[in-house]
Amino acid sequence: MSHDRSPAALLLPLLSVVPVACGAGAHPSADPGAYPPPAAEPGSTTTVDLDGRPFRLHVPDSYDPATAAPLVVLLHGYRTSAEEAESYFQLTAESDRRGFLYAMPEGTTDPAGDQFWNATDACCDFYRSGVDDSGYLRRLIDTVMSAYRADPARVYLVGHSNGGFMAYRMACDHAGVVTAVVSLAGMAHLDPARCQPAGPVSVLHVHGTADTVIPYRGGANGPAAFPSAEETVAMWRDLNGCGPDGTPGEPLDLASDVPSAETTVTTYADGCHDGSQVALWAIRNGGHSPGFTPEFAPAILDFLYASAPAGSPSPAGSPSPAGQPPLEMARRWPGPAERCPRVPAGRFHPPFRASFVHPYQSFAMLSR
Repeated sequence: MSHDRSPAALLLPLLSVVPVACGAGAHPSADPGAYPPPAAEPGSTTTVDLDGRPFRLHVPDSYDPATAAPLVVLLHGYRTSAEEAESYFQLTAESDRRGFLYAMPEGTTDPAGDQFWNATDACCDFYRSGVDDSGYLRRLIDTVMSAYRADPARVYLVGHSNGGFMAYRMACDHAGVVTAVVSLAGMAHLDPARCQPAGPVSVLHVHGTADTVIPYRGGANGPAAFPSAEETVAMWRDLNGCGPDGTPGEPLDLASDVPSAETTVTTYADGCHDGSQVALWAIRNGGHSPGFTPEFAPAILDFLYASAPAGSPSPAGSPSPAGQPPLEMARRWPGPAERCPRVPAGRFHPPFRASFVHPYQSFAMLSR
């Protein structure tokens, strides 16, 4: 059952939060006694107000301050909401099954009435508001860390379309905080120089080869271009120090609207720093919002859970992969050296905005 609480009810456990967009963040010690009683009962979903932008937080059935829980943040697509994204990804049940804290934030609304994330110059702050979504999401992570015993070595972001672009932005800006990201149909910066992560971040890129909204081969939103899926993966392969040769995996049957095992798997793990990995799952003939089989959510979470730094304790039911190299750079709250680039502010009329469709429109049609 879901129990929404008012911001006032959540104030006490969040008094210790120090909002920090860049630089060192604060979180309680590993002593379970340092954590206040949870604001939401285990097995329920609550609403947390942060900077006037509330986000929903699901606390799993098994939450116990004596055990650090992974944190998963889901980022919705352009023109959509956290509720629609959850309906599409269906991660709440996985949160209860696996025991991770699960945050579902909202973007901001542009003058056309559409929700968006200010991720890269190509997507999707089309009216150039300059909103600092990177800083907001970093403060969201700090907020959850201060109120719950979330594992700082297991902070994961999952995003679709504009949310996928934003997941990559967070990996660039907050590599000392973000452990791994999954991007479905969202690209990285076109210019690799715009991404200067403080350390490795594991990346899973999932993309339909027939996507006409954010094409697999790359494209542009008006004057701003974005790279292809393979270029995005190559950029993160290089950033993580991985070798150029990928290992093919068994094809996966993830898309219910495409016959047979349609998803090819290529993983880059050789030489990657700190046990990180980079993978490309290409959905043959898949569109922008494929209808997924029940295996999709468990599959992406298996990737995330396998991406924790070597030496980290494994959550229940998810053993760490063997043979990972020793951890050279522990996940930590980053220091002043962490970079926080921002997309330059400005304003222009975006006629290309009309080319975007509702990311879950095709999924909704399939679900009828």
